[in-house]
Amino acid sequence: MVKRIFVILLISVFIFACNDNDKLAGEIEKIHVDMNISRFDREFARAQASDIPNLREKYPYLFPAPDSIWVAKLSDTLQIELLSEVGKAYADFDAETLGLEQLFKHIKYYFPDYRIPRVITVVNDVDYQNRIMLNDTVLFIELDSYLGPDHKFYGGFPKYIAKGLDARYLISDVASAVAKKLVPRPNDRSFLSQMIYYGKELYLKDKIMPSATDAQKIGYSEDELAWAQANEEPIWRNFIEQEYLYSTDRKLGPRFLDPAPFSKFGLELDNESPGRLGRYVGWQIVRSFMERNSITLQQLLNLPAEEIFKKANYKPKK
Repeated sequence: MVKRIFVILLISVFIFACNDNDKLAGEIEKIHVDMNISRFDREFARAQASDIPNLREKYPYLFPAPDSIWVAKLSDTLQIELLSEVGKAYADFDAETLGLEQLFKHIKYYFPDYRIPRVITVVNDVDYQNRIMLNDTVLFIELDSYLGPDHKFYGGFPKYIAKGLDARYLISDVASAVAKKLVPRPNDRSFLSQMIYYGKELYLKDKIMPSATDAQKIGYSEDELAWAQANEEPIWRNFIEQEYLYSTDRKLGPRFLDPAPFSKFGLELDNESPGRLGRYVGWQIVRSFMERNSITLQQLLNLPAEEIFKKANYKPKK
């Protein structure tokens, strides 16, 4: 009898959770966002020298150089090939537009005052470190950095860089750029504070791109995510035993927070691990905190790392 009651309670909780999720999804879907997307890359690919003044007038922030520089690009073989490859991969932008609409609907739900930027697609000599650029009014998406990890343009790049130059991460990269605008940088330089800062960014992505996989959100392959999940407890134990949490050693960033081919524990398992495991752990701490505390997303983003950590009661499974 007790077991039957327990099962009924579990089913009731599941039904209520589903109803709440359906209600939230319905409210978000009603939000109107007016996406203003300009395919500068396509316009420039079709342009003649005589079109440059008109393009300069339409996109003044893209033309700090003299017109002669842009006229020369029209006949540059590398530029022509870049534009051609992007044209093949992104003959239309329909799927990406839908993804951006859904992303910005979720952002507007949680941050009603957020101003939706104008979106401009460009090519920029595969400058992957700046593949997404966002200011208060304009979002630039560099499409030649999203042609797939095996593309010939990326042959000389390290594999951990090339694997992220894929369309499956495009919306997630935009979400990361937005998160950097919404999540306050910590004044505390401790490793724990930095981990939780990135954990806040990733938790924000949980909310504004709920249909994405965890691997897409953090920029891992499915195998890398599985490794992080399987080894979460020994990773955390290592951080504790090495007394990293309150350390301000700047070397911890490159070892565990910054993009890298693997994390650097100084152990045999290093080569098996993905990079940025400190971000992954910070994400799990923030998730644990939000499971145990009823606060808004905006309140979370402004909470000190120490308070989040103490109230998270984070204990990875062994």
